[in-house]
Amino acid sequence: MKDDFFVLSEDIAAFGNYPGSRSIEELLHNGIIILDKWCGPTSHEVSATVKKILERKKTAHAGTLDPQVSGVLPIMLENACKVMPALQKQEKEYVGVMHLHKEVNDKELSDIVKKFIGVITQKPPVRSAVARKERKRTIKKFEILERNEKDVLFLVSCEAGTYIRKLVDDLGKQIGGAHMTELRRTRSGIFNEQKSHRIQDIADAFFFWKESKDEKIRDFLLPVEASIENTKKIIVKDSAVKSLLNGSPLYNGGISRIEKTIRKDDLIALLTLKGELIALAKANIDFNERTIKRKQLVAKTDRVIMSL
Repeated sequence: MKDDFFVLSEDIAAFGNYPGSRSIEELLHNGIIILDKWCGPTSHEVSATVKKILERKKTAHAGTLDPQVSGVLPIMLENACKVMPALQKQEKEYVGVMHLHKEVNDKELSDIVKKFIGVITQKPPVRSAVARKERKRTIKKFEILERNEKDVLFLVSCEAGTYIRKLVDDLGKQIGGAHMTELRRTRSGIFNEQKSHRIQDIADAFFFWKESKDEKIRDFLLPVEASIENTKKIIVKDSAVKSLLNGSPLYNGGISRIEKTIRKDDLIALLTLKGELIALAKANIDFNERTIKRKQLVAKTDRVIMSL
């Protein structure tokens, strides 16, 4: 991990708090829950249910799941709603069942599936919330796991914004027809279904915390920093934190360490030396060891997360 960063200065952390030391009250205000969504309600309705159960002023969900789809759904609590951009474009993984309309042998099915791995073109379905324009999406993995005659269990790992039902429909057009009968999201970014929790368990844990200060609820709450695991990062000096909290841009004089893969216009996370998320920002440079030492504007603050 250290090799991924270029060190401009060695500093001792003094400002802010370590994410792991937060109280339950702080986590409920600025944390994330990985929910195991159940079939039936919309993602918006599920988010509203969490809001009511945890008595929050605001919640938001990342990566919409259709009402009939279950699985991993990150829910941001109150202040953590600001990190939505860091979660929206994360890779997704699904397990589903498609029903073939005609008899197709295993080899033929396998050969067709392989054609849908890589960059594909999709037009969103009629009932989607986005414009119905063709767009490119990357399918990283498309595997047949099991088969029972015309019912096929499959796994798909894909770029965010991929419509799995449309993927199955497009595949079916090449083999005489197919439609999806079941779908479950098993992963959203770094969050897999082993890290997700049932709404009943969350509700029970919150009740016991309210009634007796039982801290089981802590097992369900992630610090907001969990959202930026896959986001490129800059570690800033303590001396630069307060100006960033006021929305000021980051200059290289305020940098302690910077990730080497940062490119201009990347979404990046600005962190204190203790690992506390200060803000999301937009990179203003392509990282280069030769130029980073010159006085320049490195990142423009977009969403301030940390409180003064």
